[in-house]
Amino acid sequence: MTTPQRYKHIISWFTENVPIAETELQYIDPFGLLVAVILSAQCTDKRVNMITPALLADFPSPEVMAVTTSEVIFEYIRSVTYPNNKAKHLVGMAQKLVSDFGGVVPDDVDELQTLPGVGRKTANVIASVVFNKPAMAVDTHVYRISERLGLTTGSKNVLQTERELVKYIPEDLIPKAHHWLILHGRYICVARKPKCEDCGLKKWCRYYEKRVIG
Repeated sequence: MTTPQRYKHIISWFTENVPIAETELQYIDPFGLLVAVILSAQCTDKRVNMITPALLADFPSPEVMAVTTSEVIFEYIRSVTYPNNKAKHLVGMAQKLVSDFGGVVPDDVDELQTLPGVGRKTANVIASVVFNKPAMAVDTHVYRISERLGLTTGSKNVLQTERELVKYIPEDLIPKAHHWLILHGRYICVARKPKCEDCGLKKWCRYYEKRVIG
């Protein structure tokens, strides 16, 4: 099976069986999602969704968050991973949004990456989810799933994976494909013991072909 054929079959299956694929992070505006995605680094969406309502109720905008301190923010987010660093990032991010972007979350991936706490993955999430841009965010799930399925071959880093995925996935489907892969990795193709028998993609999966059926 050629790589383009594999992509065609897998995209067709997702399109038919998972027509709606969205982030599991809860948010009401771009700033709220940006806060949530920063908090979600190495932390579950479930935990983040427990924290953001109170945090954003008291700090609903960059202007409000920019004038508080990381010590105050820490008390709201202490149950997430790396709360000290994330508290500093949130305040710094809000301050830079106010000073450099007029309090408006930018839609450009490069501009987003100038914000504290925002790497390429986070920037791509914001660009694709909020602004529906063809940006492919590669987290640990996407990186793992892409290699297992055979969508990538021996990618050495997430940037290489990102470039290969956007090469083959139709531009208009890239925002949705990001969620297809994340959700598949979260619930079916889990890291330690993938649920191959429950997977609708096994017919085109390189991992299943080599490791399961030999």
